[in-house]
Amino acid sequence: MKKQKSIKKNFIYNAALTMSNFIFPIITFPYVSRILMPEGTGKVSFAVSLISYFTMLSQLGMPTYGVRTCSKVRNNRLELTRTAHELLGINLIMCVISYLLLALVLLFVPALHQDRTLYIIVSSTILLTSIGMEWLYRALEQYRYIAIRSIIFKLIALAAMFMLVHSKDDYVIYGLISIFAASASNVFNFINVHKYIDLKPVGHYNMKKHLKPVAVFFAMACATTIYTHMDTLMLGFMLTKNDVGYYNAAVRIKTLLVSMVTSLGSVLLPRSSFYIEKGMWKEFRIVSKKALDFVFLVSSAFMLYFILYARYGVMLLSGGEYYESILPMRIIMPSLLFIGVTNITGIQIMVPMGREKSVLLSEVVGMVVNLVINSLLIPRMASTGAAVGTLVAEFAVLAVQYFALRSEMAHAFGSVSYGRIIVGLATGTVCSFWVMFLNLSNFLTLTFTTLLFFGSYAAVMLVSREWLTCYLVRQFKNKLCKMRTKLNKRVIHREG
Repeated sequence: MKKQKSIKKNFIYNAALTMSNFIFPIITFPYVSRILMPEGTGKVSFAVSLISYFTMLSQLGMPTYGVRTCSKVRNNRLELTRTAHELLGINLIMCVISYLLLALVLLFVPALHQDRTLYIIVSSTILLTSIGMEWLYRALEQYRYIAIRSIIFKLIALAAMFMLVHSKDDYVIYGLISIFAASASNVFNFINVHKYIDLKPVGHYNMKKHLKPVAVFFAMACATTIYTHMDTLMLGFMLTKNDVGYYNAAVRIKTLLVSMVTSLGSVLLPRSSFYIEKGMWKEFRIVSKKALDFVFLVSSAFMLYFILYARYGVMLLSGGEYYESILPMRIIMPSLLFIGVTNITGIQIMVPMGREKSVLLSEVVGMVVNLVINSLLIPRMASTGAAVGTLVAEFAVLAVQYFALRSEMAHAFGSVSYGRIIVGLATGTVCSFWVMFLNLSNFLTLTFTTLLFFGSYAAVMLVSREWLTCYLVRQFKNKLCKMRTKLNKRVIHREG
């Protein structure tokens, strides 16, 4: 059997990828939001939300099902090749169907005629995602490769953004560059796939065996995509693109934070599936417990910080024109914790255990809740109503999943250091809140409050000996000791 890749290294690479996803918008969005204004950013956000439904159809639940299925046969190149060929074939068939449906929508929905060029450009994600086969790379835990190629393309897109976007009419170019940053690297995935599977047909294909489980994962993807993008689409159709722009500014920050909080869960999915396949239940419970603790520890701090300092974050990243984004951002922030927990309970625990139907039920509940609340509140409260709908929907998803896992996960939830986290959050608030009364610039206010809030929060975790914090510190010290030992050996070898 091939040597297992280090979860710590996988997490570091995935964290680097996550940080690039975080830094790229932080650098570009303050510039783009001031050039394109709420209407321009709203048009692109609406287009991305619309095309996401067709991308979802083409993927057919493969991002999760593909990781789980390929990870089970990753040590057998022949079976891995056959499985990858079958899944790619299904993806490409659905890709053609998605484009046909999109063409009909663009032809027969009058409201979409004006920005048809933008929709066509953004729709390139359908093909690029289909040929990218990222589920295969994640199943093989190739996080180093995924991180490096993604960062390179983001750097290219960063330069293009400042070179090509100069007026509010350049929103189509902004959409093109955004898609390039997010999806163009999938071309290299397709080119490099020969390193891991054979390209020539291996025979004895059986796509039919994938259809039933894929149908469940597709239903999960449908429910998730619908309730995560429904608010943007409903705002766009019921109100104006300006309202979409305000909401997008609030959601963008939340989405960046979610990617950081859920980065560990995405790394653990292939490993969890492998443990269950081999009957290694002790190891499975250990990684699940660590992941849940990590989510509570990190997401709680991010959630409270951006509730307290939402105004400064919005003003710095988006500008004064986006003042109406502040309240939606504060309302939607608790969903960061809900999403972080459900990413662990649903994707990293229930999916490897084969309990996709329970995950699907939770997401259908979230979809229905979101639809009802959005229908009632968006006409009256605009982007604030959409934020309330998203928050309640994410809580509903968490409630259903917790109920389904209450017997298996009671020990894991019980091990979270709730008291220490609350004390740490209170300390961080007291130590940083006074900075707001100094009338500093948005940048300086965020800089000082970040240092004080997260510094005092971390100090409380260390002083109170919160177990996961202490574990991470020990791992860091061990890493430094190993590096020092290697360096000393090199020095001795040279002197000898």
